[in-house]
Amino acid sequence: MDYLSRPGLLSVIAGVACGVCLGWGIRGRLLKGPKVRAAAAPNELGSEANVMGESGEFKMVLVVRNDLKMGKGKVAAQCSHAAVSAYKQVQRRNPDLLKQWEYCGQPKVVLKAPDEEALVQLLADAKQRGLTVSLIQDAGRTQIAPGSRTVLGIGPGPADVVDKVSGHLKLF
Repeated sequence: MDYLSRPGLLSVIAGVACGVCLGWGIRGRLLKGPKVRAAAAPNELGSEANVMGESGEFKMVLVVRNDLKMGKGKVAAQCSHAAVSAYKQVQRRNPDLLKQWEYCGQPKVVLKAPDEEALVQLLADAKQRGLTVSLIQDAGRTQIAPGSRTVLGIGPGPADVVDKVSGHLKLF
């Protein structure tokens, strides 16, 4: 039971639990899946699997600033903020894309950027390519200075476009 007293462990557990519950709730609402165009022939590039997103063609990336040295719980919370913000934006602007991303399992990848300058450059590049972006600034109540840019959410969007922006970054 001593492992439960580690600082930040309960924050990570709470963040993971919230993410699982959110994903489970959303998937339950959308279990029917998105509507498929009847004209799609199974042998074409636009096959039913591709239209439904089962090929994993959509994803979201969460880019964490590595220079801030945030604790695990702080990173989990900031990534959650970015994911929820991006989700809400896509829900308003492109619900069909959102359904496809949800149907293919809501893929998310957490990457690291060396500093704020790199995060801002990624933001500009993602915007230029028409991707949804969500830049999170911390309130400064715990570990870091108020207004610090902590995480950049990119997507959900087509995986090949997202990779053009963030494919060079390493996993967090």
